[in-house]
Amino acid sequence: MKRLLTSLLLVTAVVGCAGGPPAPEPDVMEVTLEAPADKVQTAVTDVLTQGGYTVDQDETGNVTTGMRQEVRGPWNGLLRWRFGVGKSRVEARIVPQDDSTTRLRLQVFYRGKDGLFDTWENAETPLPQSAANEIRMIKNALRLL
Repeated sequence: MKRLLTSLLLVTAVVGCAGGPPAPEPDVMEVTLEAPADKVQTAVTDVLTQGGYTVDQDETGNVTTGMRQEVRGPWNGLLRWRFGVGKSRVEARIVPQDDSTTRLRLQVFYRGKDGLFDTWENAETPLPQSAANEIRMIKNALRLL
């Protein structure tokens, strides 16, 4: 009986500790900017393009990107697909409040892995690609800082 109880406790401890790391919080920022929507949309597109993203936008105020280009040239796809340790993409929603005020919601999706044969998992966004840093650069482009 004692041996059964010890085995049961050991199995319970192993199963309880076998869970993966907790999922990171979403990297989202929502701000109101003192600028017209068309200028905000232009600033968002310019900042994300300069940051290595391919930007797609529609007429309803949605801006989406593909995965960020980490290196220039033909090796970027291989780096993102297999060897890279992180990849990110951005979604932004631009909503005009009035003629001179715009609401911007920006979310960065970041995935990372530890090694060549690991799988991509959601991870915490590094500071250079974070939503807070992207908002700071957009405000700087709009000269609102």
